[in-house]
Amino acid sequence: MTDNLDTLLTALYVKIDDELETGRWMGRPPQLTDAELVTLAVAQALLGFGSKARWPRYANVHLASMFPYLPQQSGYNKRLKAALPLVKKAIRMLAADTDFWFDAHWIVDSTPVPCGMSRPTVKRSEMAGWAGYGYCASHSRLFWGLRLHLACTPTGMPILWALATPKLDEREALQAMLDIGTGLVTDRPSLLLISDKGFASKEFESDLAMRGITLLWPSFKREKKRKGEGSLKSVRQLIESVNDTLKGQLGLERHGGRTFEGVAVRVVQRILAMAAAIWRNHKTGAPITRSLIAFDH
Repeated sequence: MTDNLDTLLTALYVKIDDELETGRWMGRPPQLTDAELVTLAVAQALLGFGSKARWPRYANVHLASMFPYLPQQSGYNKRLKAALPLVKKAIRMLAADTDFWFDAHWIVDSTPVPCGMSRPTVKRSEMAGWAGYGYCASHSRLFWGLRLHLACTPTGMPILWALATPKLDEREALQAMLDIGTGLVTDRPSLLLISDKGFASKEFESDLAMRGITLLWPSFKREKKRKGEGSLKSVRQLIESVNDTLKGQLGLERHGGRTFEGVAVRVVQRILAMAAAIWRNHKTGAPITRSLIAFDH
């Protein structure tokens, strides 16, 4: 590992251990604390280990000096699934500890999260009824799985996220996310949401206006150009690069989850890893806040 990754993991562990309320245990506490578990999960995502079997072997060789106790494969995966609420809290905690948290401009988009590649897998999967078929525009093909809906700042810091069936309209998913995060919207007057044409709807725009949110999307060919649309193309490229970071560097499409809990925690694990890298780069004054180059090898 690099010194930069060591520093990130150390700072992240201290942050979680000091500020995040972890679970209380009846009787004898576990040998691997919740703060160590979340830190270990971030290291796994940053180093690109999607395999359940390879990661414990690597960790026992290369991370033994940082973690006094490392569980076996089954124990680690069980603890990680149970830690989903804690991982979600850690994302919010890191985002709130940066200047990006107060940004009044959010970029919204969704990206496919495939969960199966064959018909037999679809039939016997435990995710039947939650996952479904959808269309991936970037690959021009159908996929079976979920869609990750993400609202983030222009720097890529995640603010709101949700996993849903591909059959759910993007606007409905965003409305549900905003309903849950009502406090985040009220704390940001004149919030601007930047989206693609898939969110275009007068009714949806009116609903957002009632929440105090302005929606900006690229105008259609026959429409009059909207105010601020000139810089929209470069901003839209940011969300594409965020998705590329999640897929290319953090292996979002190679999550390896086979159950509801397994897929959810592995997706959130990668969102947390990206948030942790942005948080650390921001604190150290790195020129590119979303760069993972210093941590991914």
